[in-house]
Amino acid sequence: MISGGLLLSFVIAALIDVDFVSGLVDTGFGYSADYFGAFWQLLMLAVFFVAIGLAFSSYGNVLLGKREQPEMSTFKWISIIMCTLLAGGGVFWAAAEPMYHFIDVPPMFQGIEAGTQEAVAPALAVSFLDWGFLAWAILGTLGAIVLMYGHYHKGMPLKPRTLLYPIFGEKIMKNSVLGTLVDAFSIIAVAAGTIGPIGFLGLQVAYGLDALFGIPNVFLTQLLIVIALVSIAGISAVTGIYKGIQVLSRFNIIFTFILIVAILLLGPGGFVIDQFIGSYGVYLREFLPMSLYRDDTGWLAFWTVFFWGWFIGYGPMMAIFISRISRGRTIRELVVAVAIIAPLVTNFWFTVVGGTGIHLELLNPGSVSDSLNEGGLPASMIAIVTQLPLGWLLAVSFLLVTVVFVATTSDSMSYTISMAVTGEGNPPSVLRVFWAAVMGAVASVLLYIGEGSIDALQSFIVVSAVPVSFILLPIIWTAPKIAADLAIEQGFKNPRKRSMDQ
Repeated sequence: MISGGLLLSFVIAALIDVDFVSGLVDTGFGYSADYFGAFWQLLMLAVFFVAIGLAFSSYGNVLLGKREQPEMSTFKWISIIMCTLLAGGGVFWAAAEPMYHFIDVPPMFQGIEAGTQEAVAPALAVSFLDWGFLAWAILGTLGAIVLMYGHYHKGMPLKPRTLLYPIFGEKIMKNSVLGTLVDAFSIIAVAAGTIGPIGFLGLQVAYGLDALFGIPNVFLTQLLIVIALVSIAGISAVTGIYKGIQVLSRFNIIFTFILIVAILLLGPGGFVIDQFIGSYGVYLREFLPMSLYRDDTGWLAFWTVFFWGWFIGYGPMMAIFISRISRGRTIRELVVAVAIIAPLVTNFWFTVVGGTGIHLELLNPGSVSDSLNEGGLPASMIAIVTQLPLGWLLAVSFLLVTVVFVATTSDSMSYTISMAVTGEGNPPSVLRVFWAAVMGAVASVLLYIGEGSIDALQSFIVVSAVPVSFILLPIIWTAPKIAADLAIEQGFKNPRKRSMDQ
C-alpha cells in the first residue's frame, strides 16, 4: 500500500499539474544531489573495493546459498544478470552519452577541444565510469552475499529488510515499522527506475517507426508499444526464471552479439577497437580522480550522481534477484561476474554504439549531434545506424533488441518486486503480472501527460535513492563478517589453506 500508493499519488499529481510536480521533484533532486552526492560517490567506491577484496582474498572460495552446484550454466546466469540492468542504459544511453561528452567535454578534462580526436577518449572514459565497475558492484555483490546468507542460511524472507538482518536480527522482520519502510522505499525506487525505461522505450520505438516506416509518432503508437512490451514481460515473468526470463535473456545476448559483429564489420571496426583499448587506459588511469571528482557539482548532478542514484535505487532489488539465481556460486564467481565481466561487456557495447557515432561525427560534423540535440535520446541510435551499410535493417534490429532488453528488465523486476512483497522465491503468477501491468500503466499515463513527466520520474529516481543508500551502507562491513562466518561454517578455519589446496 505504501509503495503502490506513493506511485499512484505521483501519477495523479502529474495528471493534475505536471509542471508543479516537475518543479517539486527538481527541487528534491537538487537537494539530493547537493547533500548526498559525495556520500554516494564514497559508498560506490567502498562497495566496489570491499567486494573485490573479498573475491580475491581467501574468502573468495566460500560457497553461497547452501548449495554445492549452481542451478544453471554460467552463460545463462551471466546472460540474465546482463539483461536485467543493461536495458536501463545500454539501449538508451549507449548511443547518446558518449556523443554528449564528445560535443561537450566533461569538466574534469579541461583544455580539450570538443568535437576533436582528442575528445574521444575522455568522452568514452566518463561513459565507462557511469556504466562501469562501480555501477555494477552496487547492484548485487555485497548485497547478494548478505541476502543469500539471511535467506538460505537463516531462513529470512527474500525482502530488502533482510539486508539489515545482521544488525537488527529478527526484530527487523516481525511487525517492524522500519522493515516495512525499507521494503516500501526499495520497491518505489526500483519501480520508478523500471518505469522510466519503459516510457523511454515507447518514445524510442515510436520515433524509430516514424523514421523508418512513416508510422506517426503519436501517443497511440507509444501506448501500443508499451502494451506489447508489458505482454512480453508478463508472459516471461509468469513462466519464471528458468523458462521465460532465461530464454529471453539468452536470446537477447546472442542477438546483441550478432549486432556488435555486424557493426564492427559494416562500420568503423578498427576505430572502435582502438578507442576501446585507448579509452579504457584513460578510464583506469583516471579511475579515482573521476570517481571522486567534486569541482563542478552542477555537472555531477546531471551526470554521474544521477546515475549513482539510479543504480543505488536498484541495489536492494537486484541483490534479491541475483540471490535468487546464484545459489551454488562462490563469492569470487559472483563478484567477477557482476563487478568485472558485466561492466567490461557494457563498456564495450558503449564503445561499439557510441564510438561508431563519434566516428561518424568526426567525418561529418552534425550528422549525429544534430539529431541528438533536436530529438533527444530516441534520435541518437537511429541517426547512427542508418548511416551504415544495411542501415535500415540494422535500425529495425536495434528496435527489436531495444524491446527485448526492456522486456527482460521489466519481467525480472516484476518477479523481484513480487518476491519482495511475499518474501518467497516463487511468488504467485498473478502478482508478477500485476506488477508488470502496473509499471506499464504508469508509464503509459506519463507518456500521455507528456515527455516532461518521464523526465520528472527520472529525477524522482534520485530522490528515492536517498533512503535506499542508507539501507545499503551497512553491507560494507556486514558482508565481510558473513564471509568469515560462512568460511568457518563450511569447515575451514583457514580459508587461505583450503584455497591453496584446491
